[in-house]
This record gives sequence, structure tokens and C-alpha cells, in this order.
Amino acid sequence: MLLFSIIASAVAPGIALLTFFYLKDKYDAEPIHMVIRIFLLGLLIVIPVMIIQRGLTLWLGQGPFVQSFFISAGVEELLKWIVLYYIIYNHVEFDEPYDGIVYAVTVSLGFATVENVMYAWYSHASIGTMFIRALLPVSGHALFGVIMGYYFGRARFSNGVRTKRFLVYSLLTPLLFHGTYDLILATVTDYWLWLMIPLMVILWYGGMGKVTRANSRSPFRFLKREEEVNT
Repeated sequence: MLLFSIIASAVAPGIALLTFFYLKDKYDAEPIHMVIRIFLLGLLIVIPVMIIQRGLTLWLGQGPFVQSFFISAGVEELLKWIVLYYIIYNHVEFDEPYDGIVYAVTVSLGFATVENVMYAWYSHASIGTMFIRALLPVSGHALFGVIMGYYFGRARFSNGVRTKRFLVYSLLTPLLFHGTYDLILATVTDYWLWLMIPLMVILWYGGMGKVTRANSRSPFRFLKREEEVNT
């Protein structure tokens, strides 16, 4: 029964955060079947991530900077980016900027949920530990997804050089934040919370700002207002 509680506590944060960001879509909610599909892809990329990270660790070593920015954040964010670019970017359902956030958060939380379950299973973590993980790594993955998805949305509805620039931002910006997050955990032992809390505040504040800006660029906002006026 205790094990079930721990596993449930590992899964619940990802589902809760996914629901939160899904419901933030003000104008044209994404089909549930598409969200489930991308969530499952997020679950599945754990396997290639682990294989690639193992190979890179043997090749590059375990230095904290390399481990944080290249092996951990680099591989994870790159594979999420590949899923979004090749599965979602040109999909007919990607029809407003906020959709980038929905799908990026979805694939990120699919990955984070498996990672969280594996941690709970192999470390026999307590409920308290899983609560902290819900506030930090799981929330972190969701917010890295917000950043990635925001710039995917900007790229999808831009042209020319701006499209390419936003696609680069969509990979590098979450990678830099993710790498910084991992580097703090890898190098700071006693007072890591003094650095982690401000980082999470910045991520949440910036992330919610991106949510608002993405919604404000929706082409459906005018239709929504017209319906409100007519009713």
C-alpha cells in the first residue's frame, strides 16, 4: 500500500501540471487524443535518452559542466525538440501559438513522469521526497517545456529568418535553464536552495508571462470576442 502511494505521488504531479497548462488554452483547446499521443511519446523517449546519456558519459566523462549542459539537459531537451519538430510542428492541429506550449509541456511531463516513477521505485523514496520532486524537477520540466513551446509557437507563425531564429531559441533557451538547474544540483551542496528557489521563481514568472503572450497571439481570440458580443 505504501509503494502504491509513492508511485501515485510520482505520477500525480505530472498529470496535475499537464491539466493546469492544458486548461490555460483560452481559445481553442487541443484534442485529447493528440495530447495523450504526445504524452506517450514523452514516456518513450526515456529509453533513447538513457542510452545516449550512457554513451556520452563514457565518452565525455562526468564533469559537472559537461554532465549538466550536454549529457543531461542537452540530450533531454534535444530529443523533446525532435519529437515536437517532426510530429507537431507542421501538424494541422498546431493552429495557434499556445499549442506549442501545450505540446511541449506534454512531451516534457511525459518524460518527467517516467523519470519520477523510476526514481521512486529504485530509491524507495518517501512521500516527503516525492513532494519536493513535484516542486522542483517535475515543475522544472514543465517550465522548460513552456519556454520551448513558446518559441515553437513564435516560429510556427513567423516567416523567413525569424522562423529560424525562434526555432534556435526553442532549443537553446530551455537547454540553458535546464543546464543551470542541473549544475546547481551538481556543484552546490549546502545552500543549493538559496540558488534553486530564485531560479524556480524566475521560471514560473517568465513561464506564466509566456502563457499570457502566447494566448494573446491566438487568431481565435477575435472569434471568441465576437461570440461573446453576439450572446
